[in-house]
Amino acid sequence: MNQESTPKKSFLAGTDQPVSFAELFFDLVFVFSVTQVVHLLHGAFDWLHVGRAILVFWLVWWAWTQFTWALNAADTTHNRIQFSILLATAFAFFMAVSVPQAFGTFSFWFALTYVIVRSIGLLIYLWVSWPDQQMRSAVRTFAAVSIAGLVAAIIGGIVGGELQYWLWGLTILLDVIAASVGASSEGWNLHPRHFAERHGLFVIIALGETLIVAAAAASEEVWEINLLSVSAVAVGITSVLWWLYFFRIKDRLEHAMAHVKGGVQSSLGRDVFSLLHFPMICGLIIYAYAIEEAMLQPTGPMTVQGRMALATGTILYSLSIVLCYWRAIGKIMWWRIVFTLAMAGVVVWCKETDVFYTLLICFTGLLMLCLLEEKIQNDKVMISP
Repeated sequence: MNQESTPKKSFLAGTDQPVSFAELFFDLVFVFSVTQVVHLLHGAFDWLHVGRAILVFWLVWWAWTQFTWALNAADTTHNRIQFSILLATAFAFFMAVSVPQAFGTFSFWFALTYVIVRSIGLLIYLWVSWPDQQMRSAVRTFAAVSIAGLVAAIIGGIVGGELQYWLWGLTILLDVIAASVGASSEGWNLHPRHFAERHGLFVIIALGETLIVAAAAASEEVWEINLLSVSAVAVGITSVLWWLYFFRIKDRLEHAMAHVKGGVQSSLGRDVFSLLHFPMICGLIIYAYAIEEAMLQPTGPMTVQGRMALATGTILYSLSIVLCYWRAIGKIMWWRIVFTLAMAGVVVWCKETDVFYTLLICFTGLLMLCLLEEKIQNDKVMISP
């Protein structure tokens, strides 16, 4: 007797699905990756160490964000998609392990695992987009330019030395070109809630790293008043940084993305999330380094490197959010620019200020900013018809 064959389940997601447990498991590796990038700043907060950290973190970030685009369109309950996520997680783990020596003995290993993770992401996108001609065309355009970047990354890992910096810089340039060309297509069909939630989770990962730094130092040292005071203020700053992004901004970015379609939507997703979230996370990584410096020496004046990192990290984080909001909503948050720059200037200027009071200046400035923005928002609600 002939049996009717069961139709093959599509890889394409039909709705704006919630983030899956497989995706969260994949993100766990990137918690470790962020920790490893912070370690690249050990030794000195100078152009060499910061430049290395930015180069490596871009590759880590782009591997993650490409997966976000691919899994946004994919049915993450499909067994083949879940298997691919787990396979990418395994290679991403070894990529993260090699981060501290990405410019040394593990340069090729880092580049190889990075290319494999990216390739798995591109393969998922090809599966997902195959039935949809418009999406398939968009993916092929993005993949064609991306392959050149992957080649530059692997060659840089092989040759090492000064040429490695140039080739990985070329990789970044080609990635941005691929994003610029690919995102202009009408065929991406993004799901805004899933897309915004995935990037919000990465911000949580980076914020969590700062808490891990403070907690690790507090658990390893003898508890005394200076260490506990510095730890408490560090947690306070991280909480305020969470507020600056998650209290209203994240939902408004998602809302803006949900109210446009086609190429306008994909370009907005590229600019606000894939590109402008990168300096935002870099700011949190630099801020985590500043907290680590403070916890290592909780008494006496904060080091020049620590103060510069604290100011730079908070500026990058806060002003990147300003740029995201401007790109999505079309409005500039002037108060945030003024308060952030003023607070950072005071932190850098107070050369002989103790670590605790330096962090307290940062916390107080950011807290005042949150209270002011909340008052402005409430006043707008009260006077609106």
